[in-house]
Amino acid sequence: MAIRNILPDTNELLHKECKKVTIFDDNLRTLIDDMRETMHANNGVGLAAPQVGVLKQVCVVDADDEYIELVNPEIVYTKGVCNDIEGCLSVKGVWGYVDRPKKIIVKAYDRNGNPITVRATDFFARAICHEIDHLHGIVFTDVMTQRWIPKEKDKNKKGAQE
Repeated sequence: MAIRNILPDTNELLHKECKKVTIFDDNLRTLIDDMRETMHANNGVGLAAPQVGVLKQVCVVDADDEYIELVNPEIVYTKGVCNDIEGCLSVKGVWGYVDRPKKIIVKAYDRNGNPITVRATDFFARAICHEIDHLHGIVFTDVMTQRWIPKEKDKNKKGAQE
């Protein structure tokens, strides 16, 4: 496993549609392992392949004590809406409010090509939606409703970024 460089949101790759994965091999598994290690090394709760320069529909999320790897994910159900603060490993120092569903169901594949269904709520759902947006060239700053500026006392806190 290796820690990969995370691209900044100014990189054009982050604004492109990713291709579906068609080959489930050791290269894919290495990518997923590297993404998990990179996410954790940067105190993130999610990471999408384009953030490490790979235009494939792959993301990892580790939030609310749940870890998931998603290949070719598709949100098939949503319920409710919640507006809350998000950040991003590719957008350092910026946070903003984003509307996301409170509940989702996602169909995807695991690292071996097996179909999976994921049900998520609240923060876990938010993190998954954030990462799936990356796979379609959407960065949270494209969809935020308002920028969030931390109060002076909040600036010293280290928070997880998606």
